[in-house]
Amino acid sequence: VQLQASGGGLVQAGGSLRLSCAAPGRTFSGYHMGWFRQAPGKEREFVAVIRWSVGTTYYADSVKGRFTISRDNAKNTVYLQMISLKPEDTAVYYCAAETSLVWRDYEFLSRASEYDYWGQGTQVTVSS
Repeated sequence: VQLQASGGGLVQAGGSLRLSCAAPGRTFSGYHMGWFRQAPGKEREFVAVIRWSVGTTYYADSVKGRFTISRDNAKNTVYLQMISLKPEDTAVYYCAAETSLVWRDYEFLSRASEYDYWGQGTQVTVSS
């Protein structure tokens, strides 16, 4: 599964961006689709995940209330809408797919090591 992430950019604090992740020719049906981010010198950290089959979501505390993960079944695309961006949100953002087709709990889905496929990453820079 080749994931293609897009939508990053430079934005001022308080601004918004929407990231997209698609896999041309593939469906995400049954997968868990996650967003992670990695800032310079830091480990990759969980941001959000969506269960594709039912649309339920889970967020890291640091982004709860500001970020929204969603999906478009027709376009086989997962989105991360980010509002009220802060300088500490600056990072490379990655989408990832967990493809076991097995129901996983959110603790499991918050671990980057559990994901099978990764996109190339898209840079988000928030200036103060």
